[in-house]
Amino acid sequence: MPATTTSHAADAQFERGLRAFFEYRDLGIRDATGGAFGAHVIRAIPGAHATGQWHTHDLGFQMFFVLKGWVRFEYEDVGEKTFRAGDSCYQPPRIRHREIAHSEDLELLEITGPAEFATAEVAAP
Repeated sequence: MPATTTSHAADAQFERGLRAFFEYRDLGIRDATGGAFGAHVIRAIPGAHATGQWHTHDLGFQMFFVLKGWVRFEYEDVGEKTFRAGDSCYQPPRIRHREIAHSEDLELLEITGPAEFATAEVAAP
Protein backbone atom coordinates (compact mmCIF):
# COMPACT_ATOMS: atom_id res chain seq x y z
CA MET A 1 0.00 0.00 0.00
CA PRO A 2 1.41 3.45 -0.89
CA ALA A 3 2.20 5.86 1.92
CA THR A 4 0.27 9.08 2.48
CA THR A 5 2.07 11.83 0.56
CA THR A 6 2.19 15.44 1.70
CA SER A 7 3.66 18.65 0.30
CA HIS A 8 3.98 21.86 2.30
CA ALA A 9 4.28 25.36 0.86
CA ALA A 10 6.97 26.29 3.42
CA ASP A 11 9.25 23.63 1.88
CA ALA A 12 8.31 24.33 -1.76
CA GLN A 13 10.99 23.98 -4.42
CA PHE A 14 10.25 25.34 -7.91
CA GLU A 15 12.32 24.15 -10.88
CA ARG A 16 12.45 24.90 -14.59
CA GLY A 17 10.56 22.39 -16.69
CA LEU A 18 8.66 21.84 -19.92
CA ARG A 19 8.13 25.53 -20.71
CA ALA A 20 10.93 28.12 -20.34
CA PHE A 21 8.49 30.77 -19.10
CA PHE A 22 7.21 28.66 -16.17
CA GLU A 23 8.58 27.10 -12.98
CA TYR A 24 7.18 23.85 -11.62
CA ARG A 25 6.64 22.57 -8.07
CA ASP A 26 6.29 18.79 -7.95
CA LEU A 27 3.68 17.77 -5.36
CA GLY A 28 4.97 14.19 -5.00
CA ILE A 29 2.10 12.49 -6.79
CA ARG A 30 4.31 10.98 -9.52
CA ASP A 31 6.37 9.07 -6.95
CA ALA A 32 3.33 8.16 -4.84
CA THR A 33 1.49 6.65 -7.84
CA GLY A 34 4.45 5.08 -9.59
CA GLY A 35 4.07 7.59 -12.43
CA ALA A 36 0.38 6.89 -13.09
CA PHE A 37 -0.46 10.53 -12.24
CA GLY A 38 1.36 13.80 -11.81
CA ALA A 39 0.43 17.00 -9.99
CA HIS A 40 2.35 20.21 -9.80
CA VAL A 41 1.93 23.90 -9.21
CA ILE A 42 3.06 25.98 -12.17
CA ARG A 43 3.98 29.63 -11.76
CA ALA A 44 5.00 32.30 -14.23
CA ILE A 45 8.57 33.53 -14.39
CA PRO A 46 8.27 37.35 -14.37
CA GLY A 47 9.39 38.84 -17.66
CA ALA A 48 9.18 35.51 -19.54
CA HIS A 49 6.33 35.10 -22.02
CA ALA A 50 4.53 32.36 -23.93
CA THR A 51 5.66 31.54 -27.46
CA GLY A 52 2.18 30.81 -28.83
CA GLN A 53 3.38 27.52 -30.36
CA TRP A 54 0.59 25.04 -31.15
CA HIS A 55 1.23 21.66 -29.54
CA THR A 56 -0.33 18.46 -28.23
CA HIS A 57 0.32 16.23 -25.22
CA ASP A 58 0.19 12.44 -25.52
CA LEU A 59 -1.57 11.52 -22.29
CA GLY A 60 -4.87 10.18 -21.05
CA PHE A 61 -5.83 12.99 -18.66
CA GLN A 62 -4.91 16.66 -18.18
CA MET A 63 -6.60 19.43 -16.26
CA PHE A 64 -5.63 22.67 -14.58
CA PHE A 65 -7.09 24.96 -11.92
CA VAL A 66 -5.97 28.60 -11.75
CA LEU A 67 -4.87 29.57 -8.24
CA LYS A 68 -3.75 33.15 -8.94
CA GLY A 69 -3.61 35.55 -11.90
CA TRP A 70 -4.85 34.66 -15.39
CA VAL A 71 -3.86 32.68 -18.49
CA ARG A 72 -5.20 32.74 -22.07
CA PHE A 73 -5.21 29.58 -24.22
CA GLU A 74 -6.54 28.78 -27.67
CA TYR A 75 -7.97 25.32 -28.40
CA GLU A 76 -8.75 23.76 -31.76
CA ASP A 77 -12.33 22.97 -30.70
CA VAL A 78 -13.50 25.92 -28.54
CA GLY A 79 -11.22 28.76 -29.62
CA GLU A 80 -9.64 31.33 -27.32
CA LYS A 81 -10.43 31.18 -23.59
CA THR A 82 -9.17 33.26 -20.66
CA PHE A 83 -8.98 31.57 -17.25
CA ARG A 84 -8.78 33.48 -13.96
CA ALA A 85 -8.34 32.46 -10.32
CA GLY A 86 -10.95 29.82 -9.52
CA ASP A 87 -11.38 28.70 -13.16
CA SER A 88 -10.47 25.24 -14.43
CA CYS A 89 -10.08 23.39 -17.70
CA TYR A 90 -10.05 19.73 -18.76
CA GLN A 91 -7.90 19.37 -21.90
CA PRO A 92 -8.82 16.23 -23.88
CA PRO A 93 -6.01 13.88 -24.92
CA ARG A 94 -3.97 15.18 -27.88
CA ILE A 95 -6.10 18.34 -28.31
CA ARG A 96 -4.21 20.97 -30.31
CA HIS A 97 -3.76 24.06 -28.16
CA ARG A 98 -1.44 26.95 -27.43
CA GLU A 99 -0.88 29.43 -24.67
CA ILE A 100 -1.28 33.01 -25.88
CA ALA A 101 -0.48 35.02 -22.74
CA HIS A 102 -0.46 34.98 -18.94
CA SER A 103 -0.18 37.40 -16.04
CA GLU A 104 3.16 37.89 -14.30
CA ASP A 105 1.64 36.44 -11.10
CA LEU A 106 0.05 33.33 -12.66
CA GLU A 107 -0.07 30.21 -10.50
CA LEU A 108 -2.03 27.11 -11.44
CA LEU A 109 -2.41 23.52 -10.32
CA GLU A 110 -2.05 20.93 -13.10
CA ILE A 111 -2.93 17.24 -12.82
CA THR A 112 -1.95 14.75 -15.51
CA GLY A 113 -2.21 11.04 -16.16
CA PRO A 114 0.39 9.73 -16.59
CA ALA A 115 2.99 11.96 -14.93
CA GLU A 116 5.45 11.74 -17.85
CA PHE A 117 4.17 12.30 -21.39
CA ALA A 118 5.34 13.39 -24.81
CA THR A 119 4.69 16.90 -26.13
CA ALA A 120 4.75 17.55 -29.88
CA GLU A 121 4.73 20.85 -31.74
CA VAL A 122 2.01 20.81 -34.41
CA ALA A 123 0.60 23.02 -37.15
CA ALA A 124 -2.23 25.40 -36.34
CA PRO A 125 -5.67 23.84 -36.86
